[in-house]
Amino acid sequence: MDKDEFRRKLIDSKQRWAAEGRLLTGTVAKRGRDRLPPGQHVVKNWPVLDLGVQPKVEPWEWNLTIDGLVGRAVTWTLQDFLAQPQVQSTSDIHCVTAWSRYDNRWEGVAAKHVLAVVAPLPKARHLVCHSHDGYTTNLKLSDFDDDDALLAYKWDGQKLPREHGGPVRAVVPKLYFWKSAKWLKRIEFVAGDKPGFWEERGYHNDGDPWQEQRYG
Repeated sequence: MDKDEFRRKLIDSKQRWAAEGRLLTGTVAKRGRDRLPPGQHVVKNWPVLDLGVQPKVEPWEWNLTIDGLVGRAVTWTLQDFLAQPQVQSTSDIHCVTAWSRYDNRWEGVAAKHVLAVVAPLPKARHLVCHSHDGYTTNLKLSDFDDDDALLAYKWDGQKLPREHGGPVRAVVPKLYFWKSAKWLKRIEFVAGDKPGFWEERGYHNDGDPWQEQRYG
């Protein structure tokens, strides 16, 4: 099976999941009180999920553009990125395919620092993350502006591996992990909501695991 056929079958399968409401339990949990969201099970490994393509972006050629409705658009090389204040954060991963992985140790640039640097304009209410494989996902600015959200360069003390989105990926732990874009190349601040790849294919626009917002 070639990559295009794999990608097509994967997308068709995920769209069927959304249409059928697969994995939905119909229950709601309270974030902060219940560590494991409804319908999830804990794994020790970190499953690899992508669209059939793992772009190889060399560290010396990687850059990240942050633009749109901001007071100061920037483009960071990896050297620029690493020159920003680095933070460490530990959080859980909750994947829409029903697995969760606890206590992931991240290192990178805090989302709050990103916001401080680019200064989103008052009319900016959303952002769109763009990836090197053509993937996009949308976030509310309020979800990105969270204490444990960051752009991660390291995981468990090592450089983020290619299969998990290296050199740099987004990490927004309060949402299902499809909202944490891999192979990040652009963050675009926008006024109106712009649903991304999976949101346009039947997945929930917000993706709160404790509300079990798997599908729209």
